[in-house]
Amino acid sequence: MTTGPMDCNELVELVTGYLDGSLDLDQRARFDVHLLECDGCANYLRQFRSTVAIVGTIPAGELDPTFRERLIEAFKDWT
Repeated sequence: MTTGPMDCNELVELVTGYLDGSLDLDQRARFDVHLLECDGCANYLRQFRSTVAIVGTIPAGELDPTFRERLIEAFKDWT
């Protein structure tokens, strides 16, 4: 278990867990503290939420295949 302040790289790695509620209490608290102290990461989280909301409104059958492939390529290294 990691303790101490969270850095920006760790926040980026944990953002999906934060949004889906799967972080443990310690990770969640460290994430929240970092957001209070880092305007860049707070902005990143807002942008990430907006992207998820917008993409989530597109019905699966209506997503342009070329755009779908671009999304897959862009996020292929995300875990």
